[in-house]
Amino acid sequence: MDIDGLIELVNLHGKSIYGFCYKLTGNKEDADDLYQETFLKAVELRLKMDASRNPKAFLISIAIRLHKNHRRKLFWRQRIAPTIKLDEAVNKSSSLGSEAMPEDAVLSLELQTVIQDAAHRLDDKLKLPLYMYYTAEMTVEEIASALKIPSGTVKSRLHKARKTMRKALEVDSPWTQIGSDCSENL
Repeated sequence: MDIDGLIELVNLHGKSIYGFCYKLTGNKEDADDLYQETFLKAVELRLKMDASRNPKAFLISIAIRLHKNHRRKLFWRQRIAPTIKLDEAVNKSSSLGSEAMPEDAVLSLELQTVIQDAAHRLDDKLKLPLYMYYTAEMTVEEIASALKIPSGTVKSRLHKARKTMRKALEVDSPWTQIGSDCSENL
């Protein structure tokens, strides 16, 4: 594949690849880095890439490998010299500013945070197909091709991921408590 073909791939699949990178990393800065690294690696591997064999799955698999390598390096660095992470809640509250948000927006943001936390707690075997299916909008067959697993395995992992998230949201969610509090007040 030549550079023009790669540029066409960026135009065709860039948004879904970026969305996948964002879901995988959880923040904009890391997503930007992973997205850029993915396409830099694609430039290196462009001669091995076959446009007729699902290039979107190839790009997603590059992003997955780069993300896993980064996490592995980070894990080893943490074992050697642990660092303290800043509390995400402090960062989020400071980014909201002094403006008062409407109640619906606050509840929506809270629900989104609860769902994202439940998804991030999933094992990679469940999380990756879930993100690929919902964020990158890949089919089961494309996911199977990218992860080099049978499509039946992808379907079972998606099912298990949904079931695990549903259970986690029922147990951990403040929404079940809010719902019962509201019904008591009526």
